[in-house]
Amino acid sequence: MSKWEDNVRKVVPYVPGEQPRQKDMIKLNTNENPYPPSGEAAKVLQAFDEDTLRLYPDPTAAELVNAIADVYQVSPKQVFVGVGSDDVLAMSFMTFFNSEKPILFPDITYSFYDVWAEEFRIPYERVMLDEEFKIVPEQYFSENHQNGGIVFPNPNAPTGVELPLDAIEAILQHNPDVAVIVDEAYVDFGAVSALPLLKKYENLLVVQTTSKSRSLAGMRIGYAIGNEKMIRYLNDVKYSFNSYTMNQLTIAMGAAVFRDTAYFEETVAKVVETREWAKKEFTRLGFSFGDSKANFVFVTHKSVPAKQIFQALREQHIYVRYFDKPRTDRYLRITIGTREQMQILFDFLEEYLGKDSLG
Repeated sequence: MSKWEDNVRKVVPYVPGEQPRQKDMIKLNTNENPYPPSGEAAKVLQAFDEDTLRLYPDPTAAELVNAIADVYQVSPKQVFVGVGSDDVLAMSFMTFFNSEKPILFPDITYSFYDVWAEEFRIPYERVMLDEEFKIVPEQYFSENHQNGGIVFPNPNAPTGVELPLDAIEAILQHNPDVAVIVDEAYVDFGAVSALPLLKKYENLLVVQTTSKSRSLAGMRIGYAIGNEKMIRYLNDVKYSFNSYTMNQLTIAMGAAVFRDTAYFEETVAKVVETREWAKKEFTRLGFSFGDSKANFVFVTHKSVPAKQIFQALREQHIYVRYFDKPRTDRYLRITIGTREQMQILFDFLEEYLGKDSLG
């Protein structure tokens, strides 16, 4: 190794889900929304004045921030925006996790957490989920587990399991001296948000995204809601890193999509309805799973290995997610698509699993 490499910051990067581009595929591997974004997004595209691109965008993204604040009925000073929730979370790690004590997050969770911790030199510990893949709140209490901060998704990923609001509050009550970040990327699909707790706990930060429930994964819009002091600290770090993190088109399109609450509610309802139907189909085919409150289901089959099913589906251009790691290597995370897409999945699984059971 060359001497200059001694000073290179070396990390093992996060590996995102595969992004195939086949026309005939069914893509159920990265938890994208199967429905297009609000028609308001197209209107923004059609009316957009390209001449404005020679100008820098608004560094505060005020139009977008105000639209988000209106939806959640909070002050714009309580809203922080970034380039996807990954950007928001990374900024939050840099801003709030600077103790010598380890931050805590589940052992089975969003696999970017340990990447950021390694990259920013933040000590961390993974806290084991129980046998049902549930977070045990007491394991996060400061008197039981000294820490420099806490972060977890709710619902968790890749399990889809929800942590009840009273359990989140218990974690906050027992950790008044550190930041607690609740990553709510999937909360709109049936879980209860921690946002009401903001009135009681100034160390709570709630992070959400437009990539799932608002069908804007390609635009990269994430946001955090917290008390004004937390958001001010976040913005100080953001503006010290890059003042112009969001482009003009993203700001305008994001604001328009947030204002169309009727379409948001309609498409979320479709996904939830399809998910509940899909749970019955998975059960019929011999799968078991936790009670997902996300737009995916984390399933294991009673007799056929997950990796085998994953490979068989891939050969049919049906893409799902397989995590070849301890505790998760028996499971597949399957995004909820349209009813038609899910029916194709189940038709294949019924035939394949039937053949497999016959030898």
